[in-house]
Amino acid sequence: MKKKRLLAIALTVALAVVVGGSILVSSACQKSGGPTAAAKRFHCPMHPDVIKDGPGDCPICGMKLVPIEEEAHEAAVAGTAAPSGERKILFYRSPMNPQETSPTPKKDSMGMDFVAVYSDEVDAGAKGPEGLATVTIDAQKQQLLGLKTIEVKRGVFETSIRTTGRIAYDERRVHHVHTRYEAYVEAIEADYTGKYVKKGDVLVKVYSPELYATQREYLMALKAAKSTSGSAIPSVSQGGQDLVAAARQRLLLWDITPRDIDALEKRGEPTRTLNIYAPISGFVTGRMAYHGMKVMPADSLFDIVDLSGVWVIADVYEYELPRLSLGQTATMTLSYWPGKFWTGRVTYVYPAVDEMTRTVKVRLEFANPREELKPEMYAQVTIHGQSRDALVLPDDVVLDSGTRKIVFVAEGKGRLAPREISVGDHAGGQYEVTGGLSAGEIVARGANFLVDSESRLKAALSAMTTTSPTRAPGETTKTPDPPSPPATPAAHAH
Repeated sequence: MKKKRLLAIALTVALAVVVGGSILVSSACQKSGGPTAAAKRFHCPMHPDVIKDGPGDCPICGMKLVPIEEEAHEAAVAGTAAPSGERKILFYRSPMNPQETSPTPKKDSMGMDFVAVYSDEVDAGAKGPEGLATVTIDAQKQQLLGLKTIEVKRGVFETSIRTTGRIAYDERRVHHVHTRYEAYVEAIEADYTGKYVKKGDVLVKVYSPELYATQREYLMALKAAKSTSGSAIPSVSQGGQDLVAAARQRLLLWDITPRDIDALEKRGEPTRTLNIYAPISGFVTGRMAYHGMKVMPADSLFDIVDLSGVWVIADVYEYELPRLSLGQTATMTLSYWPGKFWTGRVTYVYPAVDEMTRTVKVRLEFANPREELKPEMYAQVTIHGQSRDALVLPDDVVLDSGTRKIVFVAEGKGRLAPREISVGDHAGGQYEVTGGLSAGEIVARGANFLVDSESRLKAALSAMTTTSPTRAPGETTKTPDPPSPPATPAAHAH
């Protein structure tokens, strides 16, 4: 019995020793970076190509390096890592001059550490358009960058032109009021600028000595015609009527209305002042007549504008002119009155291009029966063109370098491949795609400039890897010295 108890105690102690040893070994392995320890790598949040095997500061911007997510890292380097599971370093490069490389770690002229370039950073960037390469961005980084994707679809592409405009007077509805004779202002009815007058309203009363004498001549001609109307000699009676007609025509040419001439005949005496009437209904935009002033035929007394119709002067870029034609329908809205629209049409395209803005003035006409549109207001104008079915993309999806158009096509698992496309018209915030994409493909949107920068870096690294010759350890690439001039022949040496 005693032997059995001793045996049990011995087994318990042995088991405790084995378990404790296993724990110590496991702990030691983890502390020493053994197989069970997760070997973390760190990179700069602003410069993802700066990757180190431990924490530290970015040699470019000085920010603290952050750990790389292992799952995303392993997915990115799958198939490119060395058999041992470690990343393969191809070479080192200067953080300030990517063209300066070295096969071994070193510092540049500013004392900054060279950055390691790994095989997965180069191999992961498949070839694309010149200077660009495929990049891989995991879902977490896409969310942080605000990167989204959209499907390429067919839709209605309208070649409309959106621009701004300025409301102006219709020049054909502006009237200047003058007299056709010398006169003096006796009384003013339209006595302030901005007053609304109707056609036929009295604007001002004037006295003209010359016009007063002409009234007397007309009355005398009437009396003479009446006295000779019963003459047996036809030429005498006809002469009296001709004198009346000539005097009446003179009054009409001086802008005396038939109504005032008939009133003169009924009175039988000339009147001291005559009325000047409003030629149209509208607003007095200029008043130059004041009591007692002498006016000449060249002097303007009032400016009156009819606002029942207005012009809108819009600016259209010269590249939009092919989509513009007379008679096109246009809609207009005002910033202070959202939801309210006015419909007009294009009536004239001015013949010159502004040399500073590279725009052409376009005149549109809008009806304004309620006189809600005021001159000098600013408006948003859409000139509608023809619509057609086409493959369309929002303009923030396309990177326009001036010589080519680039989009990034999502290939799955975070891979974004650059692709050059051809486009047609650009209108209404959309491009008409004519080649390079098909309906149903997925393209990146929202952070294209960041993706473009990463793609250019990948392409540059790939180019350096494929073109850099094998160098001896410690050798640094540099710009070759210019060729020395040919030696001077001995016969010409001084």
